[in-house]
Amino acid sequence: MRITVVGGGVVGLLTAVECVRAPGVTRVELVDAGPIPSPMATSNDRLRVVRALHRGEPALTSAAARAHAGWLEVESLIGSRFYHPSGALTAMPDQNVAATLAVLTAAGARAWGLSQIDLAGRYPWIRFPPGSGAVLEATAGVVLADQALVAVARWLGSQPQVRLHPHQQVVEVTQHDQGGMIRFADSTTRTADRVVVAAGPWSRELVPAAVASDLTLYRQSVLSYRPQSAGMPAVLGLGPAGDAWLMSAPAHSDASLRLSAASACRPAAAMTDPVTPDRWREHLISVFTGVLPGFDPAAVVNCFDGFYLSERTRGGPLLASYGAGAVWAYAACGGMSFKFAPQIARAIADRAVGATPRPTGLDSVDRPRFLAAAGKE
Repeated sequence: MRITVVGGGVVGLLTAVECVRAPGVTRVELVDAGPIPSPMATSNDRLRVVRALHRGEPALTSAAARAHAGWLEVESLIGSRFYHPSGALTAMPDQNVAATLAVLTAAGARAWGLSQIDLAGRYPWIRFPPGSGAVLEATAGVVLADQALVAVARWLGSQPQVRLHPHQQVVEVTQHDQGGMIRFADSTTRTADRVVVAAGPWSRELVPAAVASDLTLYRQSVLSYRPQSAGMPAVLGLGPAGDAWLMSAPAHSDASLRLSAASACRPAAAMTDPVTPDRWREHLISVFTGVLPGFDPAAVVNCFDGFYLSERTRGGPLLASYGAGAVWAYAACGGMSFKFAPQIARAIADRAVGATPRPTGLDSVDRPRFLAAAGKE
C-alpha cells in the first residue's frame, strides 16, 4: 500500500510515522508547501503543554490523561528527548478544587490540590484571582515543539520507504479510481492508495465545500516574555475572567515565557502574516500587568499570532473521509491537537490502512464524518 500525507506539522508528521509502522505499507510520501517540518505549521512553536484537565469535561480529561504516555512513546521510538514533565497548575474557585481533583484522579492523573495560602507561599510572583485554590498536575509536561518536529522529520527521512517532498504546494485532493490523487500548483499530479490531509489551517482549501463550510478560522495572539522562572509549571486559570495562562520552558531551555488568554483568540476572515496587531498586543500586556506583579512591558521580546481551524458547531477537531476511505482529512484541530497528536495520528493511520482504529477519546475523531466522494461538490 502507498500512502501520501499532505502536511508537515505535528499531525501530518506523526501520521506518516504510524503509516511507516503499519503492516503492508510499502511507501509513505510526505508533502508540504514549505520545508519539512513546516515553519508555518500551527504546531511549530517553541513550547506546547500536555495536561489532562478539561474543566467540566471528564471524558475529555480522561482522554487527555493518556497523552502523557503517548508523547513518551514517540520519544522512545524517535530516540530524541523533547517532552519534559514540568507540571501544570490550574487556578479555580477554592470550592471547586476537591471535585476537580477527584475527576483527575479518576482519569489516572497524579495531582493534588493547593489552597489560597499554598499559592501565595509557592508562587508569590503570580497574582491569582481572589478566592482561588488550584490543582497541580504532576504528570503534565511541556513539549519543545520545534525540536520535536525536527526530530520526527529526521526519523522519517532515515526510513527507506519514506519520501519527503518539501516545497510542493498541493492545490487539490480528489478520489482517483480506488485511491486518491493530489494536484500540485504546477498542475502535476501524484496518486496513492490512500491520501491523508493534515495541513492545519490550510486544510480548508483542500476539502470539499460541505466540510469547509463547517470550519471556522481562529487567530490567537501570544506574548514572549523575559525574564522567566525556568522550570515553573504551566499556569492556567489566571486573570479576571480566569482565561489567561502562562507557559514556562524547562530549566535547560532558552525559550522565553509564553503568555496568552482566551480573550486574545478571535475568528479571522483569512490567514495573513503572523504579526500581532497593536491592539491585541496591548490587550495582553494589560491582562498580564494585572496577573504578574512587576510585569515589565519592555521585557516582551516578541508577540506573534497563530492560526487554527475549529469545527463550527462543536468547536473542536474534525476528521472526515471521502470516497470510501480513499481520502482522510484531519480538517480542523480545534486548537488542542498538539497534545493529542500521537493518539490522533495512530487513529488516522489505522483508518488509512484499513485496521481497526484505536480510540482517542475525542468523539469527532472516533466518529468521523463520511462523504460519498472526494473533490469538488
